[in-house]
Amino acid sequence: MKTPAQYSTAILISRYGMGHADGDLQRKLISTYLTMLNDNGYLPGAMCFYTDGVKLVVNGSPVLDQLKSLEAKGVRLIVCNTCLKHYRLEGEVQVGIVGGMHDIIVAQWQAEKVISI
Repeated sequence: MKTPAQYSTAILISRYGMGHADGDLQRKLISTYLTMLNDNGYLPGAMCFYTDGVKLVVNGSPVLDQLKSLEAKGVRLIVCNTCLKHYRLEGEVQVGIVGGMHDIIVAQWQAEKVISI
């Protein structure tokens, strides 16, 4: 069950992974991060995916299971439509809702805390 503090957190994901390392390490880190959010009950109110981050919510993503689990627990996953179009991934989305920059801004403003990874 979410606490009020968890509802007020938004996580912004703008990379196809986590951190500034080689791609394999970035994806290993984001997988571990999402698994720990799931397993430890650290559930944000929203997660926003934009730029390269949209690649995490499409076919072939190594973290789809973790994201599906977070969504099933009530976390809103917002995916940038402009970014999907840029990468020609519109028909590949497997989790979350496709929205615009307005939706991402609303999630940020509704949050008391914003974490960018």
